[in-house]
Amino acid sequence: MCAISGIVNTHGEAVEAIVKKMMAAQAHRGPDDSGIFSCRDAVFGHNRLAVIDLKNGHQPMISENGRLAVILNGEIYNFKAIREKLTDLGHRFVTESDTETIIHLYEMYGSECVEHLDGMFALAVFDTAKKKLLLARDRLGQKPLFYFMNGDSLVFASEFSALMAHPACPKQLDKEALHNYLSLQYVPQPDTAFKQIRKLPPGHILEQHLENNQISIRCYWQADFSIKNSTLSFSAATAELRRLVEKAVEKRLVSDVPIGTFLSGGVDSCIVTGLTAKLMYPAPCDAFTAAFSNASYDERDNARRSAEIINSVTGGNLRHHVREVKPDDFGFVESLFAKFGEPFADISALPLCLLSKIAKEQVTVALCGDGADEIFAGYERYLAMRYAEKIYFLPQSLRKIMFNFLASFFPNHGERSKSGRIRRVLKLFADPEKTGYFNLLDRCPEQLKKELYGPAMQELAGCDSSECFTAMSWELIARDKVEKLAELDLRTYLPCDILPKADIASMSNALELRSPFLDKAVVEFASRLPMQYKLNSKQRKYILCAAFPEFITPEVLNRPKRGFGVPISAWLRESWKNQAHDKLFNSRLVIDGFIRPEALNKYWTLHQNGYDFGYLLWDMLILAMFLDRNPDAN
Repeated sequence: MCAISGIVNTHGEAVEAIVKKMMAAQAHRGPDDSGIFSCRDAVFGHNRLAVIDLKNGHQPMISENGRLAVILNGEIYNFKAIREKLTDLGHRFVTESDTETIIHLYEMYGSECVEHLDGMFALAVFDTAKKKLLLARDRLGQKPLFYFMNGDSLVFASEFSALMAHPACPKQLDKEALHNYLSLQYVPQPDTAFKQIRKLPPGHILEQHLENNQISIRCYWQADFSIKNSTLSFSAATAELRRLVEKAVEKRLVSDVPIGTFLSGGVDSCIVTGLTAKLMYPAPCDAFTAAFSNASYDERDNARRSAEIINSVTGGNLRHHVREVKPDDFGFVESLFAKFGEPFADISALPLCLLSKIAKEQVTVALCGDGADEIFAGYERYLAMRYAEKIYFLPQSLRKIMFNFLASFFPNHGERSKSGRIRRVLKLFADPEKTGYFNLLDRCPEQLKKELYGPAMQELAGCDSSECFTAMSWELIARDKVEKLAELDLRTYLPCDILPKADIASMSNALELRSPFLDKAVVEFASRLPMQYKLNSKQRKYILCAAFPEFITPEVLNRPKRGFGVPISAWLRESWKNQAHDKLFNSRLVIDGFIRPEALNKYWTLHQNGYDFGYLLWDMLILAMFLDRNPDAN
């Protein structure tokens, strides 16, 4: 795991000093080594977190003939198999690094080399002979890649901080992106908070031909939900899924540094931790859990019980470490969310970062359960949408009256309260079918935005953020309506929220996080499964739970799903109250007219008096801190 940065089409200008500043800005991602490649047309920079071939894996890596320069952020899990195949074809390797396989693959296949890679990666290849740049990102988007154009030069990096170190980095705000952020808590790809900075989408490659300065972007992979293994019995599918997940975990245990796992009280991390401990036996396996003093969010007892179950199965080699997360240091919170470079309000990044910090004390690589909810229909909202399907035959005018009336009997005491959950489902039943799913996720509905927006955002008051989802409907190929929503999440929520959160939280501590459920073979197999294997009338992740009965006992299965939440509403009334108020009302957010102070104060006061507007205020707080960090951005 590392950081990459570069400037291409330099016209012979001396830009090494700029790239070195870019490297310094993201040095926390790769504290073990750094390197730079420079030629007339391109400069590459690399910061290395050494995991494979600790002695000889220095980057940028140059081909034997000096023609190619390669930099990689990530891991290629099938590099040994590729290496064997290419050696048989006459290629000569001089290191044990996975990065070197990319050089030889490119020599054989050009930009199609990416299709042979199994892993998580963002990479760059510069071909000095053809004057050509290749940028590529892994299939699901586990590793980030940002870029912008400076004239006809292309500037790229792993983090915003590196791009900001470039003197020509564009600073014009994309206010429509900020408008969508307030609803989703993230900026949807390929947009960013800045108009001219882009995210390369997952499963895509970018090529730049310097001779004519043509730039092309194309998709090389996406999960195919259109073809189903309808003749595969449930028992046969369960056995095959078990084999694939075990293989995915085994691949991710290849490392020259210590490995551990993250363990919550849920199904996904329990399976990953159980398989890791089993495959590492008799060597010890360390598992790490974050705990909270607030009982509604604390999973330490469930995680401890999961560890006991795993040890009873695997032979007792699992060592379980629990650390409580406390909201004491608001400065730490500010510095963490600044690393995202744009507004990002998934508060669970905080415990994930602290958990990564704890894990880093003992390991350099950790396995986690990310991705299982999207590919095996694990979110509770999928079950809610299945129920909504049965209601949508009624006219929306009737549903709106009936279910909004019923919702009025359930006070807004927070998402984790029983009344809050019922209220959200009833609101879903009242919504139009086309926008129901978006509205279920929406943290700041359009009517609320109209109330909140000041002069700087007033032009956006008529925009509908739900178009982020509805505009993609023609691209989705799943036939089942609920599976179509899981496919949508695979293209939006996973690469724009879950995976950036995991990347920044872990890499800010120089910890590599690996996700077995995002293995290419696992995702492709899951996408071909009939939906009823994943979501039946009562149970989510049905086949995944059935595949590992030794770890997912009835006790584990019957636990309520909590997710990796944080008691943000309570903290904004207690520990963070004064700092949050100061940051909100003395920031550009209010002073420069993005949000009307009287409207913001209304919801602040209601929240302090017991109503729950925690997520709204947190979204505003993140936006305020972002604007203050970028005083010249407008």
